[in-house]
Amino acid sequence: MAAPKPHSVDEYVNSFPPDVQEFLQLLRQTVKEEVPQAQETIKYAMPTYVFHGNLVYFAAWKKHVSFYPITREMEESVPELADYKTSGKGTIQFPYNQPLPLDLIRALIAFRVREHLASKAKGE
Repeated sequence: MAAPKPHSVDEYVNSFPPDVQEFLQLLRQTVKEEVPQAQETIKYAMPTYVFHGNLVYFAAWKKHVSFYPITREMEESVPELADYKTSGKGTIQFPYNQPLPLDLIRALIAFRVREHLASKAKGE
């Protein structure tokens, strides 16, 4: 039987062990600090932040937290991404055995905000 889908980010975070919760809360806090006007919700059964469309998501896994989306443009523009495992599905993995790279995460969020504002300006 599948686990029930969370109805809030608090429910999502609280469904994990305390050490994972710390990771998730720090990631959550960072997103909220960088884009305080973003709406926090659950989509695809994971925490999602909406700002002129779906901005960023994250999800906890057994050995890492995944952060979405990582675009081709990001990979070409943010060299620090090469230090982490990424996938063709637009995700970067942050292992639990390393501190969260908050400067990199802030840069990725800022990149996504710029992408969204540029799309909005084009009328997309």
